[in-house]
Amino acid sequence: MYPRRALQARRPLAKIAPLAPGSPGRSTQRNLGMNPVKMYTTQVCPYCLRAKALLKQRGVTEIEEIRIDLDAAERDRMIELTGRRTVPQIFIGPTHVGGCDDLIALDQAGGLMPLLGTAR
Repeated sequence: MYPRRALQARRPLAKIAPLAPGSPGRSTQRNLGMNPVKMYTTQVCPYCLRAKALLKQRGVTEIEEIRIDLDAAERDRMIELTGRRTVPQIFIGPTHVGGCDDLIALDQAGGLMPLLGTAR
C-alpha cells in the first residue's frame, strides 16, 4: 500500500480570458515583430503548461524551452539569473517576467501584450 499524503490547500488558479478573433496577439505567424520568449522548465510541470497555453493564446508560436531537469548547469544558470529555484521562469526579450502566476497577473493588468510586442 502507498503511504497516504496529506492534501495541501491550494489557491485557485486565475482564469485566462481568451482573446477575441482578429484581436492583436491572435496571429498565427511565427512571433513576427514580437520579443523572443524563453522559459526554463521541466518535463512534468503543470504551471509550465499553463504558462505556455497563455502565451499561445496571446499569439506566441515559438518558445525557447530550457529543460533544467536534464541539465544541472542550466538550473544553476536559471538560479543565477533569477534568484529563484522554481519553474517556470519566463523571459520575454531581456525582461524577467517571473513564474506562471506572475505571467497571468501581468496579462490581467494589460502588460503582457505590450511586452510581447515591444521592439527588440
